[in-house]
Amino acid sequence: MVRPDIDSTVIKQASSLAPNPGKATILALGHAFPQQLVMQDYVVDGFMRNTKCDDPELKEKLTRLCKTTTVKTRYVVMSEEILKTYPELAEEGLPTMKQRLDISNKAVTQMATEASLACLRSWGGGIPAITHLVYVSSSEARFPGGDLHLGRALGLSPDVRRVMLAFTGCSGGVAGLRVAKGLAESCPGARVLLATSETTIVGFRPPSPDRPYDLVGVALFGDGAGAAVIGADPTPVERPLFELHSALQRFLPDTEKTIDGRLTEEGIKFQLGRELPHIIEANVEDFCKKLMKERDGGVGGELTYDNMFWAVHPGGPAILTKMEGRLGLDAGKLRASRSALRDFGNASSNTIVYVLENMVEETRVRNEASRRRRRTGTTASGGSSWRSGRGSRSRASSPGTCRRARRSTRRRVGGLMMTSSIRWCWLRSPLLDSWL
Repeated sequence: MVRPDIDSTVIKQASSLAPNPGKATILALGHAFPQQLVMQDYVVDGFMRNTKCDDPELKEKLTRLCKTTTVKTRYVVMSEEILKTYPELAEEGLPTMKQRLDISNKAVTQMATEASLACLRSWGGGIPAITHLVYVSSSEARFPGGDLHLGRALGLSPDVRRVMLAFTGCSGGVAGLRVAKGLAESCPGARVLLATSETTIVGFRPPSPDRPYDLVGVALFGDGAGAAVIGADPTPVERPLFELHSALQRFLPDTEKTIDGRLTEEGIKFQLGRELPHIIEANVEDFCKKLMKERDGGVGGELTYDNMFWAVHPGGPAILTKMEGRLGLDAGKLRASRSALRDFGNASSNTIVYVLENMVEETRVRNEASRRRRRTGTTASGGSSWRSGRGSRSRASSPGTCRRARRSTRRRVGGLMMTSSIRWCWLRSPLLDSWL
């Protein structure tokens, strides 16, 4: 249902259902996860036991962080079996980068392969139709890169044009969409496979009173992979989920140390500045105004932030809360992001894929409920949230049936997608009537 408080002129001027010719669209989404499901309630005891740490202050701090992150479940590559094979990973100061990369390089390829296959099944096109591959990971280091290994695992043509984005962190998912958008729009007929894959095993290490910020990652980060197929001018059998209308990026001067990661012989050393939510709060509105001017159709002056849908990388709960406050968003506007954070943690570049999947699935559920009400003539209340299946060795799925919810005669306005490093895409979606 279209909200009544949106001016009718906005609806009239909003983009039509049909994809804009030549504009890149997201045609399918997919994801995969490693074997280990971590329940947040057991993180503290398990981590302290596996690292042989008995410091009560560190345990108390980690307990507090595990509650404030709002994370409930995550998937991780690290396991007790790995620690038995490589006990040095849980010891301080040992040169273990080779061991970490041996594990990580294999894991990210496996997860990316399974996420890509799930996405391709949802799309319905064949592997030979893929013309480009964009691969994103901050969890591997090798030459040739993971793009080649993924292409071989999928059986892609040797002529597929590949791009790899390495060590882009949480912004990598949106950066990958931006690159895929450019490829899809500049190469007529292109079908671009975007794959992201991340694991925290390269940064796993025992806690130390000298590095209390390490515990943030223990309480927040998760592993997994995401995938999307992007292409312009959808064929009659394709069902686009979102249109990638425009993309911008801005670097905030003097913030290069706010999120800092360094490869060392002991693994990657990562530090997340406590000031990050405040930096985003101070800069997000100005950037939003600039991005909204990029839209065509002339509706920018009449459209408020709360009229749009939002797919925000959930870097942490404080970031989402600061954004809501600064932009005046209703709490439900970032529901898809908060759900992804709850179910998967901050999975770096993958997380934006999970957010988009949540949006698609929730819209499908709402549309189904609306159809049931029309059939029965009754009024329903309540809501639902999507939680992906758990427990198998490497979960891989995609919102396949969601794509069929596309057909409608209504018009809708667009939305914004962001990461904490302020890389954005302006989106249109034929699915999101119920998000207006």
